[in-house]
Amino acid sequence: MPMTRYALMDLELQDPTPVLEVPLGYQGLAVVFRRGGRVVGFELEALLPGGSPEIRSRASQAARRGLLTALQEDIRRELAPQSARPANPSVTVVICTHNQTERLARCLASLERMEQPAGAGRPEILVVDNAPPNDATECLVRLSAGVRYVQELRQGLDFARNRAIAEATGEILAFLDDDVVADRFWYQALLEAINQAPGAGAVTGSLLPFELETTAQVLFERRGGFRRGFEYRCYAGQDLPGNPLYPCGAGIFGTGGNMAFRRSVLQELGGFDEALDTGRPLAGGGDLDMFYRVIRAGHPLVYDPSVVGFHQHRRTRAQLRRQYWTWGTGFMAYARKSYLADPPMRSRWRRMVIWWFKDQVRSLLHSVIGRNPTPPGMVLAELAGGVIGIAGEYERSLRRVQRIREAVS
Repeated sequence: MPMTRYALMDLELQDPTPVLEVPLGYQGLAVVFRRGGRVVGFELEALLPGGSPEIRSRASQAARRGLLTALQEDIRRELAPQSARPANPSVTVVICTHNQTERLARCLASLERMEQPAGAGRPEILVVDNAPPNDATECLVRLSAGVRYVQELRQGLDFARNRAIAEATGEILAFLDDDVVADRFWYQALLEAINQAPGAGAVTGSLLPFELETTAQVLFERRGGFRRGFEYRCYAGQDLPGNPLYPCGAGIFGTGGNMAFRRSVLQELGGFDEALDTGRPLAGGGDLDMFYRVIRAGHPLVYDPSVVGFHQHRRTRAQLRRQYWTWGTGFMAYARKSYLADPPMRSRWRRMVIWWFKDQVRSLLHSVIGRNPTPPGMVLAELAGGVIGIAGEYERSLRRVQRIREAVS
């Protein structure tokens, strides 16, 4: 089967003569729209008969949408209540990693290139090396100026995240995955989001593709990737008009690869649930669980799409299929845990689980008849993962975590 590749390029909306061409060997185009350097939109287009002119026409339409989004954001900021500018909070950027030195080096390099906002101190950068098999990560970090290194010997992402809560000095803990590259304006946008919503317990940002060089990466992005749109949102309260399942479907809030919390809120909630994100066989759910608990505790959560990171998607179909499996198990383990831990929300959780399985079956049928870009096998993987997750995977993970704690004490 031939490889499908999409060219990824930036388009500055203030540039009067933008260049937009699809290089040879690519079957589509992904455009990151910027205005004054800041990301304001994203468009993904397959190369249709007619080649670049069709792409150019469609991208021009998308550029107009991106410009409209940027203007709406300008208006929103201008109409926001004006008050004395708060002092910038101290920030610790946390990167939890396990045996991924190449990706980590790239992530750290992107933080080094970030724009430094006026009047803001540089963030603390903390690398948490989770159950390292060797000293490669430590050696890399020791050579990186201004980066702190700590080890967490208990294997599991949420063990590492909780170690960061204990070790960090910042008022804000901003978590980036090691396979994410921060946009040049990421730190500036994060501080702006925090200062505009000083009562928020969490801020999430958008994740766009770092590359689309393989069929698996294109398939993932065509399904929606990690994108949550380019509309600023502030979630507050226990209900959301038009969404009777809110806040159970915590995926609307953002993604764990690019999220930030007030350290005091994380401490108040007892940190991340270490029985989630344990790696095989339960490699997900911890971010959703924390988003949900932040909302249930009464803290607003802000999604600001201008806080941008670029994520390296899985390069092979097998890796992507595995990711969809973990999405299914992670979501349903989080759902089961929340159902048991939050009795007032149980009726909403029952409806959430029923809706999820119906939606997966509908996606599978659409995939079979060609109305869903995701192959049937990958939809089945997520569906099967959900079955495993709802059938007691959280309880099994609790027992595994206890053994991990006992082994590393």
